[in-house]
Amino acid sequence: MIQASDGKRVPFDSNDPNSKGRVALIVLFSSVVGTLLLMAPAVASQLQLQLGLNPSQTGDLFSAELGAMSFASIPALWWINKFNIRTISTIFGAVFIAGNITSAYIGDYETLLVVRFLTSLAGGSLMVLCMSLAAQTRDRNRVYGLWVMGQLAFGAIGLAVLPHFFDTFGIGIVYWVLAFLMTLVLPLTRFLPQRNIATERTHNESGHTPNNVLKAAVGLLAVLAFYISLSGIWTFVGGIAAASMIDTETSSLILSIATVLGIAGSALATVLGARPSTRINLLVGYLAMTLSVALLTGWPGLLRFTLAALIFKFTWTFVLPYIMATLSGLDRTGRVVNLANIAIGGGFALGPFIGGRLVESANGYGTLIAVSLTGLLLSLVLILAAQPRRSTAVISAAATPEMATTDAGA
Repeated sequence: MIQASDGKRVPFDSNDPNSKGRVALIVLFSSVVGTLLLMAPAVASQLQLQLGLNPSQTGDLFSAELGAMSFASIPALWWINKFNIRTISTIFGAVFIAGNITSAYIGDYETLLVVRFLTSLAGGSLMVLCMSLAAQTRDRNRVYGLWVMGQLAFGAIGLAVLPHFFDTFGIGIVYWVLAFLMTLVLPLTRFLPQRNIATERTHNESGHTPNNVLKAAVGLLAVLAFYISLSGIWTFVGGIAAASMIDTETSSLILSIATVLGIAGSALATVLGARPSTRINLLVGYLAMTLSVALLTGWPGLLRFTLAALIFKFTWTFVLPYIMATLSGLDRTGRVVNLANIAIGGGFALGPFIGGRLVESANGYGTLIAVSLTGLLLSLVLILAAQPRRSTAVISAAATPEMATTDAGA
C-alpha cells in the first residue's frame, strides 16, 4: 500500500519496475539463491567430513547445482513470457524451500545430488527472473550494484557465522537457513506483475555495434576459461587451507572477509570506468589474480593463505565488469552477453567437476593450482584478443561471480 497525500492508503502498482518493493525483491531473492555458491568452500569441506564424500563426489555435487542454475536460463526464455510471473515465482520459491528442507535430512549421496539439482533449478529460475526485472528499472547500475552487494553480504555472513554451528547441527543448518530466508522474502512476490512486462530497448539505448562473430566467440571462450579456473580454486580453497593445517573456523573467517572485499573490487571497477584503459585494467587485474592463485602453491601458511584469498576475491570482482564490457562492446544487442551467462554457468559447473578429479588423481592440490593458473593466463590472452576497436567508455558493476549477468544497454 502507498500513503496518498490525503492520508488514505491506496494500492501499490505491482507493474512499477522502479518501486522499492520490486528492487527489494530483486536484491533479496538473488541474495538468498546465491548464498550457497558463495559458501562453497565451507560447505564442501563439511560435506566431505559429514557424509564422507570424496573430492570427485564433492565436485560433482557443486557441478550439478551450478549446472542447474545455468540451465535454468534456457527454459526461462519460454516461461517468462508464457505464465503468470507472480504465480510461477511463488511455485519456484516453494520448491526451493522444500528442496532445502529435504536436503537437511538426506544422508545418501545420489539422492542428495538429485534433490540439489532440482532445488538449484528452481533457484536459478528465480535468479533469471530477477535479472530480467533489474533490466527494466530506470537506474539499472544502482540496482545491479545492490544486487552485487546483497549476494556478497549474504555470502560473507554465511561463511563467518554458519561454520560455528556445524559441530552441533551439521550441514543441515545451511539448508535450513536458506529455506527460512526464502520463506521470509517470498511475500515480496506481491510486487511482481501478473505477467511479464517486456523490457523496452530503444536503438538509442543499445546503440549499434557491428557483430564480430570471431571476436565474440573468442570472448566467450575467455569467460569460460576464467570461470573454470576460478571456480575450481574457490570450491577447494577450504581443502587447501585444511591441508595447510589451517582450521575450518579460521579459514571461513578469512574467506568471509575476502567476500566483503569483492564488493570493493566491483566498486573500484565502477569508479575507474575505462581509465586508464580497459586493456590495462584487464591486464593488471588478471595478473594480480594469477599471483593470488600462485600464492596457494605448496602448503601456504596462515599469512600467505590470507593474502591469496583476499587478492583472489578482490580481483575476481574487479576483472569481471571489464570482461562483460568487452563482450557488450562487441554486440550491443545483448546476444553475446546473454550467451556469456551460459558460459559463466558452464564454467562454474566444470570447474568443480574438473578440480575434484585433479585433486583426487594427484592426491593433492598442486595440479589443480597449475591448471587454474594456465586457465587464467589463457583467458587473459583471449579477452585481450577479443577487445572491440573502440573501448567501452563506461563500465557497469552489473557483473558478479555467482551466475552473473549484465544489461547490454547499461
